[in-house]
Amino acid sequence: MSLKTRLMLSILGLPMLLLTLLAGVTVVLVDRQDQAVLRETLARGTALLAPSLGEALADGDDRAVSRLAERLMALPHVQALGIRDGQGQPSVTLGPFGEPPAAPPEASARLLEQGLAWRWQVPLPSAGPAPAWLTLDVDATPLLLSRYRLMASAGLVLMLAGLLLLLIGFAVTRRVTQPLEDAERALERLAFGRVPTRLAMPAAPELGALTRRVNDLADHLAASRDDLQAQIEQATTELQESMETIEVQNIELDMAHRRAVEANRVKSEFLANMSHEIRTPLNGIVGFCRLLGRSRLEPRQREWLDHVQRACDNLLMLVNDVLDFSKLEAGRVELETLPLDMVALVDEVLGLQAPLAQHKPLQLLGLVYDDVPADLKGDPLRVRQVITNLVNNAVKFTDRGEVIVRVMLEESEPGRVVLRIDVSDTGMGLDEAARQRLFQAFHQTDASHSREFGGTGLGLAISRQLVERMGGKLSVESTPGEGSTFSFTLPLAGDAEAERPPELQLPGATVVLDEPHPPTRRALEHLMRRGGARVVTATQAAAEPGIALAVVALNAEDLEAAPLEAWHRRLERFACPALLLVNAGPADFPALPLPHGGEVLAKPVARATLSQAMRRHLANAPQVLPAPVPPAAPSAAARLLVVDDSESNRLLMRELLNEAGIAVTLAASGAEALSLARQQRFDLVLMDIRMAGMDGLETTRALRRLGGEWRRVPIVAVTAHVQGEQRRTLLESGLDEVLIKPLEPRRLVRLLEETLGLTLPSGDLPQATPPETPPPEAGQELAVVDLEIGTRLAGGREALARELLEKLADSLPESERAIREAVAGRDDEALLDALHALNGACRYCGTPRLGLLAETLETRLRSRGREAVTALLPDLYAAMAELRRWQADQPSSTTKAVASASSSESDR
Repeated sequence: MSLKTRLMLSILGLPMLLLTLLAGVTVVLVDRQDQAVLRETLARGTALLAPSLGEALADGDDRAVSRLAERLMALPHVQALGIRDGQGQPSVTLGPFGEPPAAPPEASARLLEQGLAWRWQVPLPSAGPAPAWLTLDVDATPLLLSRYRLMASAGLVLMLAGLLLLLIGFAVTRRVTQPLEDAERALERLAFGRVPTRLAMPAAPELGALTRRVNDLADHLAASRDDLQAQIEQATTELQESMETIEVQNIELDMAHRRAVEANRVKSEFLANMSHEIRTPLNGIVGFCRLLGRSRLEPRQREWLDHVQRACDNLLMLVNDVLDFSKLEAGRVELETLPLDMVALVDEVLGLQAPLAQHKPLQLLGLVYDDVPADLKGDPLRVRQVITNLVNNAVKFTDRGEVIVRVMLEESEPGRVVLRIDVSDTGMGLDEAARQRLFQAFHQTDASHSREFGGTGLGLAISRQLVERMGGKLSVESTPGEGSTFSFTLPLAGDAEAERPPELQLPGATVVLDEPHPPTRRALEHLMRRGGARVVTATQAAAEPGIALAVVALNAEDLEAAPLEAWHRRLERFACPALLLVNAGPADFPALPLPHGGEVLAKPVARATLSQAMRRHLANAPQVLPAPVPPAAPSAAARLLVVDDSESNRLLMRELLNEAGIAVTLAASGAEALSLARQQRFDLVLMDIRMAGMDGLETTRALRRLGGEWRRVPIVAVTAHVQGEQRRTLLESGLDEVLIKPLEPRRLVRLLEETLGLTLPSGDLPQATPPETPPPEAGQELAVVDLEIGTRLAGGREALARELLEKLADSLPESERAIREAVAGRDDEALLDALHALNGACRYCGTPRLGLLAETLETRLRSRGREAVTALLPDLYAAMAELRRWQADQPSSTTKAVASASSSESDR
């Protein structure tokens, strides 16, 4: 309740309440007084006239009775008069009675009040022996009206008093609250930061004190505001100076950031350019090594060539590590989803690390548990890279003992499994400090390790980031001096319900197993027992009849002369073929004759290799291995379409596949392939990528759009030049596989088996052994024509090799014209098409010099642009001219001649 309201209630309410009570009391008192006066009047009047009336009644003086009755009727408010004798009989009656009066119970006057009707009864003792009674009916209505008039008067007085009090209260309230309202408005302005005008001093001392305090507060706030404004101005000045400083620093920071971004871009470009610059000579080195490897070399030269090849591999590994780390840092590594076989992948990784492990020697073992599904999908390249890094580190830092790779099922759900892969070793181990910095880039556990063991310190950093990109987690557990275990989880697409079939099929065979390394022995015994074989030890073999095969492992100490002689005698006693598992490379295999046949395998042995070896040596035991069902003729089940714009490539593909009994249809362009696809059905398409008109990708998309079976027909890219990103692009464009020219017959056989389900041993495709040719003389360059290489690429047929050379030579003028026009017109796309076509044509011909130049020019054009190939174009034209001269010098297609590149020096 507000002060104003309280003041109004105090000034108006309390007096009005008191006045109302006073008026009410007055009305009641006056009313009671009027009633008392009326009673007194009645009592006094009857007291005066009653004796005389009694006497008149007693005397029978009717006149006196009437006169006295009239006088009684004249009393105030008397309406009726009745006199009854002692017997209760009425003697005199004046006026209307409401009801007959009854005699009072006692002999005294009494007043009966019934609302506004009063009845006054008085005895008349002088009327006779029984007293008579005088009864007066009195109407009290005038008293009520008098009371109402009094109440109306009181109300009017109260109304006038209230109005007066209201005016007084309003004036007083206004006088009191006005200074308060002024103070309130002043405080409100102060609250909003505005200085109010000074308040006038009221007369009341209390309000005056309040007004002074408000004025003092306004003055204080005004002074504070001035001080604050001064401080704000000073702070603004300082802030402006700071902002200017920060702006300068931001400009400098922005310039530094741009320089850093530019430096990072330059670094990325430098890494990319350096990778291409390094790979370009490496491609040349690898090309020369391959060409030298195809020729006849002395053992010492072969050893040198192996050293060069290993150096190239190490250099490529370093370049790839740096590039992978740069891509991971930039977030540009994209994962593929391809079929993945963990058994084959682990065996492949261990096979690559086998030479170093055999040199130490170490025991390498891969354990893929039976609950790991066979059909998985992931990125095999990246999984292989991670496992290779971990195994390489384990072998590198382990001098004795073992390195074991374990692949097990961690968890599974419909359509998805999580594998756990452990790589454990018995090496030097790691302490806590070394584990903390283990996964940092360019860091190794010890500064001396990079000099002692080599490496860049990027392998584990790359592996950890790759595992995290694939959705897993890489961790390490290690004890110094006891070894380390690197573990990572690997989510993959697959069905855990699909049971892995046994790798070995040995129903009923008894196999002797002698393996001194316990983990390897348990693994081999499990594989053989799972395949249905009965496994016995070497000590139990003497008492076992019908032993089908002996599997014996030899360690480094078993390769001496005395142990080998002992083993020779033991193998004679087994009286069965023997598989020797030697922890050494093929060059160090022991000269141990196998009395009952068999072969020597290098450890670690891949499951597929072991299965094939056991199948070969148990083939003569039908009770052990059932004879395989001969496959259907491939020509009756498969039709292949070869699409290539190079006539020589089409010719060679047709000859290679026709000899295997496969029906082949040739198409020289994408349009022709599309027309053939509308007319007949094919089971497989070998598609060249860069072709005039519709290229391989456009043709593939057009074939897929035909619908029906063409949505499922495998289409394989056959190209002479492809890199990692380009391979991924080709697979995403609808192609099922990518083959690199020149085609390796074994790779083609494996493709036909995997894609079409054909059973083609590698011997079905021609694989000729090149004839002996003398090595080139000192100072001699690559040959213009090498029929030995051409014959090998032509499947061992020299006539076909010469035919391909002639077709290549006939196409050279057109190729040279296309290259010159593209260079003159600065058309990089046309130049790339011409170089790619020439490179592809040279892949199947024995033209080392022209083939190497074409491949180098295409690589440079793809990586560095047209300017990088200009310097080599004269050499390319010269090589073309030399090949045309060689063709012109040939007297017939049956004359064998090899022209040296040394003659080109005088023609340039």
